[in-house]
Amino acid sequence: MAAFPWHSRQRNYKTELESCRLEPVPLDFGDYHPLKPITVTESKTKKMGRKGSTSSTSSSSSSSMVDPLSSVLDGTDPLSMFAATADPMTATANMDSSRKKRDRDDNSTVGPDFEPWSCKRGDILARYTTTEKLSINLFMGSEKGKTATSSSAVSEKVRTRLEELDDLEEGSQRELLNLTQQDYMNRIEELNQSLKDAWASDQKVKALKIVIQCSKLLSDTSVIQFYPSKFVLITDILDTFGKLVYERIFSMCVDNRSALPDHFSPENVNDTAKETCLNWFFKIASIRELIPRFYVEAAILNCNKFLSKTGISECLPRLTCMIRGIGDPLVSVYARAYLCRVLLTEMMERCKKLGNNALLLNSVMSAFRAEFIATRSMDFIGMIKECDESGFPKHLLFRSLGLNLALADPPESDRLQILNEAWKVITKLKNPQDYINCAEVWIEYTCRHFTKREVNTVLADVIKHMTPDRAFEDAYPQLHSIIKTIIAYFHDFSVLFSVEKFLPFLDMFQKENVRVEVCKCIMEAFIKYQQEPTKDPVILNALLHVCKTMHDSVNALTLEDEKRMLAVLINGFIKMVSFGRDFEQQLSFYVETRSMFCNLEPVLVQLIHACVAFCFITIPSLTGIFTRLNLYLHSGQVALANQCLSQADAFFRAAVSLVPEVPKMINIDGKMRSSESFLLEFLCNLFSTLLIVPDHPEQGVLFLVRGLLNVIQDYTWEDNSDDKIRIYTNVLHLLSAMSQETYLYHVDKVDSNDSLYGGDSKFLAENNKLCETVITQILEHLKTLGKDETLKRQSVLALSFFNSILAHGDLRNNKLNQLSVNLWNLAQRHGCADTRTMVKTLEYIKKRSKQPEMSHLTELALRLPLQTRT
Repeated sequence: MAAFPWHSRQRNYKTELESCRLEPVPLDFGDYHPLKPITVTESKTKKMGRKGSTSSTSSSSSSSMVDPLSSVLDGTDPLSMFAATADPMTATANMDSSRKKRDRDDNSTVGPDFEPWSCKRGDILARYTTTEKLSINLFMGSEKGKTATSSSAVSEKVRTRLEELDDLEEGSQRELLNLTQQDYMNRIEELNQSLKDAWASDQKVKALKIVIQCSKLLSDTSVIQFYPSKFVLITDILDTFGKLVYERIFSMCVDNRSALPDHFSPENVNDTAKETCLNWFFKIASIRELIPRFYVEAAILNCNKFLSKTGISECLPRLTCMIRGIGDPLVSVYARAYLCRVLLTEMMERCKKLGNNALLLNSVMSAFRAEFIATRSMDFIGMIKECDESGFPKHLLFRSLGLNLALADPPESDRLQILNEAWKVITKLKNPQDYINCAEVWIEYTCRHFTKREVNTVLADVIKHMTPDRAFEDAYPQLHSIIKTIIAYFHDFSVLFSVEKFLPFLDMFQKENVRVEVCKCIMEAFIKYQQEPTKDPVILNALLHVCKTMHDSVNALTLEDEKRMLAVLINGFIKMVSFGRDFEQQLSFYVETRSMFCNLEPVLVQLIHACVAFCFITIPSLTGIFTRLNLYLHSGQVALANQCLSQADAFFRAAVSLVPEVPKMINIDGKMRSSESFLLEFLCNLFSTLLIVPDHPEQGVLFLVRGLLNVIQDYTWEDNSDDKIRIYTNVLHLLSAMSQETYLYHVDKVDSNDSLYGGDSKFLAENNKLCETVITQILEHLKTLGKDETLKRQSVLALSFFNSILAHGDLRNNKLNQLSVNLWNLAQRHGCADTRTMVKTLEYIKKRSKQPEMSHLTELALRLPLQTRT
């Protein structure tokens, strides 16, 4: 076959790069931006404004109106007589002032850190929803009470009042069925508003009637997943009613001169207010059903303050006993929750006064917010000390307290005293399990608020308690938790390993799998938190011991995933070790780590990247052929980047000499696959590097490329594979790039062949000879593909070679121009070419022909016909 001389196209890479850049388009940044957050303003109607359901409502505007609960003896109304005699504006002002004082007093009792019910209720309503249909069984009531007027006779008032009271439970009923959740909530909100309207219009009996009927709804648990939300909605109405009654009675205690003091006593309350208060309790006591009677009385329980100092405390046991009569466990639990909510302060005081209150105290610490408990830590410690240990062990109480202190901070002045008081009890525990369960919790408090000295003291105490009789063998989970807690707070590992008892604490993990898990936790924390390279001998010695423990756990049964994880952790440690310019010390460290971690191949790979001096010793010991090839290439690149030219040549020669050993099939994830695609990828990477490798002065021009071509020629390729020709095509690209005056890229401080030869004619002649050899090989292979079964492959390769000549060849040369036309025709000869690809290629040629110095492509485009399959 006649040889085709090769002429490379001269290229200006800088100009080409500029021509390929996208044109800058000015951007107008207005108010809209696709990454700008969208703000949605929600407009709430008055009807659905649920927050108003718990607000206080003044009743002074109705103070002069007739009350249907008026006295039957003298025609006067004990619920409105006092307010009618007072100035409404003055009474309102005094009442508002007193309300604010009471709110401040309530806050001082439970503290501002206590989570308010208004926050909790929103979470409940959002969380407990349903798609089932709901129903409401409501008492619609009689309207007889509306006929009463202020001019009615005493007997008529009595008769009307009795009829209304009878109607409380015997009136007409109406059941609303198939309500959606939103319809149900809307209906409850309407009832809440009806309650306020009835109260404002001085219809107290109707208001009570609404509250009773709403309370009855809490006995229905048919849609159990919605019950918590139903509880919130109904208790909103109860809270509203309780506040209205309280404010009504309180307003009767306000005169023109003064209001009740902040901490008023029953002696400060006038007789009229007391009589009205008793009237409400008597009326509620006449409710027949248990559940509405309990809830309504609980709603106004705070009104006992007007009657007796101990009224609330005396009612609390009775109400608690009433709950025992509720048969449904869910209803009874929520009844207890409501009682606790309305009587939070009294519950805390009762908890302090009980003799054996450990169980109740533990329940309080488990249920209340951590911030609430932490603020009162010393109070709880005092209560724990006074507890009787026979029913509930004190160490469990201290554990519950410690769990809260791990989530919230106590006052700074109390922190050391809290630790001392708690540890006095914990350290006296004889049972190792009881001891370690408490120590596990309190170690976080110690790490959170104290220094390594206190942590070291705690660790020493743990070792002292858990070492006898090898008690630590039954407490590995708790000991592991302690380690994780410590490393979560001590991110400075020089401080961590300076804790005297830390490494002795690690020695208690004598079970291999547990010890390895602990070591993995330590290494994960080191990789996560260590920001700067280190050479601290304390850290290095300790972590080498930890990594050696992980490495020594590897055996023949270890899973590949486990090996990979251990290798990643050890490599992360090796990467963070740096001795700066002390290369001898760095080399000694790598030598030591290589001898310690010889069973993990990825670690050896990491060491190879870090230490070029040992590459030739270590790489041949690896089993993976492509692992060795890539490491030779990477090591050569590292050597080249560090101006180690002779070492780089050695690596590249070793890679070239290893290519013939590549087997035809390799194991990939348990499956046998052809190796040619992997070899093609490796050789392409090698070609990219060979562009900038300078020739050896004693080896001749392009000695590495020549050696590689000989290896490719002698390698046994698959019969139905074209990868050999694809490699030759890439070699042609490499040789074309080598013939340029200035190469596309360079290595800093390394003179490549463009600098060494400076466009010398002899170098270019040798380069062109290699190109002609490669072209000959490609054309011979195309000739062998002329059979019917290989025509498709011939068409694809012909078009690929045509594109290579178009990109890298100088088509002003007639022979090269004719060769490209022949390849174009060959690609279409048997109708195997993709018509769309051919059209796109021809359009590209015509487009390039319009560029400067590319006008010769116009003639070429005219010589390239498009043939149809027919």
